[in-house]
Amino acid sequence: MSTITLDRPVSRAESWSGRFLSGLVILFLLFDGAIKLIPLDVVTQTMDQMGYGASDSTARALGFITIICTVLYALPQTSLFGAILLTGYLGGAIASHVRIGSPLFSHLLFGLYLGLMVWGGLWLRDRRLRALLPLR
Repeated sequence: MSTITLDRPVSRAESWSGRFLSGLVILFLLFDGAIKLIPLDVVTQTMDQMGYGASDSTARALGFITIICTVLYALPQTSLFGAILLTGYLGGAIASHVRIGSPLFSHLLFGLYLGLMVWGGLWLRDRRLRALLPLR
């Protein structure tokens, strides 16, 4: 059994895989936040269907929160903090879908898929996180 130490650098392939995975999440969440800032009709209608009302101000607040958490995740100095905040945000999305009885694999678990990509991408590109959470 091997352990990962801080002395072992992240390989080039691991680093690029992590950047790619994180990049996908970052692009998606920035897009998601941006459409909430506008806010598009589809956003307010969906929020109304989920029981939050069709409020432009609520949509903008969620968009702002999404973008701030995503930017924190994208910056290497604050990526761990951003991942923690995004985990909470995505957990709230999952809870909202549970509450209204959304389909399991397409809606309910989408937040889990994104969360796994957030942490997987960070784990692949950050040797400090690997040392903290080694795979055994």
